[in-house]
Amino acid sequence: MARTPAPAPPAPAALTADRSPRPSARVYRRRRFVVFGTLGMLLAGLVGGGAYATTTLGAPVPAAAPAVIDPAPLAAAPQVVDQPDFGAWAVGAVGFDGTLAAGNEASSMPIASIAKVVTSLVLLEQHPIPAGEGGPDIRYTDADVAIYWDMVAQNGSVAPVVPGSTLSLKESLEAMLLPSGNNYANSLAVWGFGSVDAYVERANAWADEHGLSTLRIADPSGLSLENTASATDLVRLGQLALEEPTLADIVATKQVDIPELGTLKNSNKLLGTHGVDGIKTGTTDDAANLLFSADVAVGSSSVTIVGVLLGGANHPAVRQAIAEMIDTIAPGFHEVVAVKAGTELATYSTPWGDTASARTSESASVVVWSDTPVDVSVDAEPIRLAQDGSDVGTAVVTAGTQRIEVPLVLDGTVDDPGTWWRLTNPGGLD
Repeated sequence: MARTPAPAPPAPAALTADRSPRPSARVYRRRRFVVFGTLGMLLAGLVGGGAYATTTLGAPVPAAAPAVIDPAPLAAAPQVVDQPDFGAWAVGAVGFDGTLAAGNEASSMPIASIAKVVTSLVLLEQHPIPAGEGGPDIRYTDADVAIYWDMVAQNGSVAPVVPGSTLSLKESLEAMLLPSGNNYANSLAVWGFGSVDAYVERANAWADEHGLSTLRIADPSGLSLENTASATDLVRLGQLALEEPTLADIVATKQVDIPELGTLKNSNKLLGTHGVDGIKTGTTDDAANLLFSADVAVGSSSVTIVGVLLGGANHPAVRQAIAEMIDTIAPGFHEVVAVKAGTELATYSTPWGDTASARTSESASVVVWSDTPVDVSVDAEPIRLAQDGSDVGTAVVTAGTQRIEVPLVLDGTVDDPGTWWRLTNPGGLD
């Protein structure tokens, strides 16, 4: 018996009469084709070891250039100094180039007993005294007594001398410098160089060697008016004196007791006032001079001022003028914090979105005089990949001749952007 064919199944409801897919399905398929097609091509390049993938994944990322933050220079108002209205003068400071203030400073003038500072330095160059010691012994004879009376006859200042006595070189220098004993200057010149003339030759050579072109020495004591120098050169001489430990110690001493000689007092009556701790008086028949040093507190440190005043009518006038100078110079020093630790001085940003900054690793302070500007220049390096804390450059603080370098470190991390960014940004790679 014949079977009747089964009826055909009904058409799917998802198809319209023309059997076309719904519009949303076409968009979905098109997007899926684009995304997965692109990914497929990239993966095909990777799987097949394509040159594109190899080059792209191995290429260095571009360097991020720093955007530098340039701090404005810092400067105080100019300092007004009470200036002497006589003679020649100049004031400098240890560690500072040139002079802070000066008047008639290039003129050579008689320096009187300031010449004994040269005598001391030249002798100590030949016979340095170790710290805590007195140096070689010197025996004094009738010849030294004769020198004493010769100085008295010339109305020069003297210190007592005892024939047959023995003093150390340091004690002898104290007898020369504190009461300004002219006789000890001549006796020491003969002891150290064989004669006064030989000493004078060496002293002038020493001055030339140290660039003191206006300093001329005619005798060890300064009695001759031909012992001359400019105020500028005497400031430098004072700085050299303070660099010699034995000499610096002696000129800061108010008095000493030497058994053979008794008590010797320092002729510098400013000593111990206004911060003064040296250096040497000088007196001619016509003028009073003082080469001085003074320590002044500045913030957490101190500054040593060195100056000279030549050609005063008398020592009280010189002392008053110098005291006024010191009291108006001292406030002109400033301790300036140029940068603080952690100061941001440059920033970085990468095309893939990483950001970081360059910051100072430590603080830096400088002591400046008057209106000397304090400037900070930034030398930050470009970076590619870097970890937090990496060195990325230097900040340089300058103030006059002072220069301080402060390391810059990275605050933040710059990581590799990864495979996807590299593959999709081939034009952004080096």
